[in-house]
Amino acid sequence: MRELGRTGIEVSAYCLGTMMFGPVGNPDHDDCVRMTHRALDAGINFVDTADVYGYSETEVIVGKALKGRRDDVVLATKFNGRMGEGPNRHGSSRRWIIAEVEHSLRRLQTDYIDLYQIHHPDPRTDIEETLSALTDLVRSGKVRVIGSSNLPPSEIVEAQWVSERRALHRLRTEQPTYSILNRGIEREVLPVCRRYGLGVLVWGPLSSGLLSGRYRKGAPREDNARMHWVPKHLTDERKLDAVEQLITLAEEAGMSLAHMAMAFATTHPDVSAAIIGPRTMEQLEDLLAGAAVTLGDDILDKIDEIVPPGTDVGPLDISYDPPPVTHPALRRRPAGDRAAA
Repeated sequence: MRELGRTGIEVSAYCLGTMMFGPVGNPDHDDCVRMTHRALDAGINFVDTADVYGYSETEVIVGKALKGRRDDVVLATKFNGRMGEGPNRHGSSRRWIIAEVEHSLRRLQTDYIDLYQIHHPDPRTDIEETLSALTDLVRSGKVRVIGSSNLPPSEIVEAQWVSERRALHRLRTEQPTYSILNRGIEREVLPVCRRYGLGVLVWGPLSSGLLSGRYRKGAPREDNARMHWVPKHLTDERKLDAVEQLITLAEEAGMSLAHMAMAFATTHPDVSAAIIGPRTMEQLEDLLAGAAVTLGDDILDKIDEIVPPGTDVGPLDISYDPPPVTHPALRRRPAGDRAAA
């Protein structure tokens, strides 16, 4: 067990992620329930989900799985993604947060959420508006702790300052992506989280499957859902070159690439837990089998040579990009102004 930042909550080093539970991964509810029970029986006490996973079906599955075991589990879910037609069925406004928490509570069949997280930054909404609504949820007892996911370091700091100035509950956790291939958070996100005492649960420790060993350089491309979600990521030659080196390193160390990747993510002292996202019982069993793997300094040094600390080997298709990166109009003066200049 590890401390989740300074919340006083203790969580397992592995967190069961449930994005693959439901129509986009494993549609068999009973099988997903069995997988959840297996993870809990193996010592995992931390479960992470989101309202948008499986078009809300995933939270329903998690609710079924935790019947009779709810009090032994640290349950985390997220809000912000689009949950239907209409302009106000997504985001981080007070209006949506207060409505959506009730929907999540109903689907999860619980009267409280241990960790309620902002799934993505919402540039349209003042962070004070969001924190005010989340503070009310904590004071009402419907939420125990609040956190964020995919927040840039500057926004993590801003949220801490707003909480202090306005006497609002602070974000206590951050959920960024982190793997051997995506180490960018080592530069600022992890140091900022350490400074403010935030717990860190990282997603994508297997880099969306690249560090499972299934995707090899020069091998035929699989035709599966993951290839449609993150096609550039899984076919990036720079990443595939690094994977080949990492596979050799893992074999020399007598372990699988997946086990080495998970051990790497949980080795960092600022990481509270790493999220695993199995789709099948076989995948879960393999991940559990590597839970005791540790990496010595010699292996970590060799990993640093392949992927230097603080660097990303290319972008991750499903990571958050701020609006100025995705919208050209925010990077360019209007044509008339440019002509006048």
